[in-house]
Amino acid sequence: MKFAIITQAKHKQDNGSIYAYEPYVREMNLWLKYTSEVKIVTPICSLKPEKIDTEYDCKTIELVKIPDFHILSIKATLLTLLRMPLVFYRIVLTMKWADHIHLRCPGNIALLGCVAQVFFPHKPKTVKYAGNWAPNSKQPLSYRFQKWILSNTLLSKNCKVLVYGEWENQSSNIVPFYTASYYKKDIKKISATNFDKGIKLLFVGTLSKGKQPILSVKIAEQLHNKGYAASLDIYGEGAEKQRIQAYIKKHELGHFISLHGNQPKDVVTSAFERSHFLVFISKSEGWPKVVAEAMFWSCLPISSKVSCVPYMLNQGRRGALVNPDIDEIQEVIVNYIHNFETYSKHVENGAFWSHQFTLDKFDADIKEMI
Repeated sequence: MKFAIITQAKHKQDNGSIYAYEPYVREMNLWLKYTSEVKIVTPICSLKPEKIDTEYDCKTIELVKIPDFHILSIKATLLTLLRMPLVFYRIVLTMKWADHIHLRCPGNIALLGCVAQVFFPHKPKTVKYAGNWAPNSKQPLSYRFQKWILSNTLLSKNCKVLVYGEWENQSSNIVPFYTASYYKKDIKKISATNFDKGIKLLFVGTLSKGKQPILSVKIAEQLHNKGYAASLDIYGEGAEKQRIQAYIKKHELGHFISLHGNQPKDVVTSAFERSHFLVFISKSEGWPKVVAEAMFWSCLPISSKVSCVPYMLNQGRRGALVNPDIDEIQEVIVNYIHNFETYSKHVENGAFWSHQFTLDKFDADIKEMI
């Protein structure tokens, strides 16, 4: 089967191999098991692969290079207008070649892909919508347009749209879905750990304003100032890193807050296993895989009420749903510390739920899709 992927994810080439962001490639390797030839329409990055990147298992991949584009400035907008015809042309040619079309949404390139797929009504298509599908959420106009065109069964024929969470009043082509990170063989019994040796907090993700890692830092600081032996480990890179480093230095927090940067999957897994709480107060998410991963390893999520997170945490029975308020979050953690039975039960609930969403199940579900 000839399989076309239209994606915003930047790809890298090194010594004849193709690399991209590890969680994305891990998932795509499962899709590509059922293909014979693959073309990926994508921006190509000239940088070398990093720790957070991995290579595709599939060896029959052809990259269809397109320029990246955005509209964050006047100059960029003008460049985008010049580049869009070329990008659209290459997307259409690749879709014409394919037996199956796979879109990764939302994104600027996906926006053009959503329009292009309208011209191929008879070809089977799958769309992985990795953003927030909540009907009433505030989103950019381009995202709302992508959701509209994908939900319109007259425009998006033979198309299954995989979305995170279960939402009412959806069109017939919308399929509730999920993301998996581990295999069934990885499951092991990890009992909730008491707090006798301190309270271990964790943040995993991009250090961006949208994911608000500085809140995790301030929560650890407040717990420490109130006499709790709290520590925080931060995994990830991003634009907020310098701000976090400056805050840690200014307030002399370096003896209990550590930044580890991007690390391989096994290192992050070990961090989940030894931590009590994932403090992840993001402004917007699709399916935050770090929340599911934390539960998988018996690390309790403290998370914001965005997208399908309330569904994932069963309205607060598998973790805590909070507002982005430091006092509120600190109080929630303290309540868990002084109610270990509740903490232990929520950890158990989370592990049981997340263990259902393995890569084995994900593989079987993908096979049905294509």
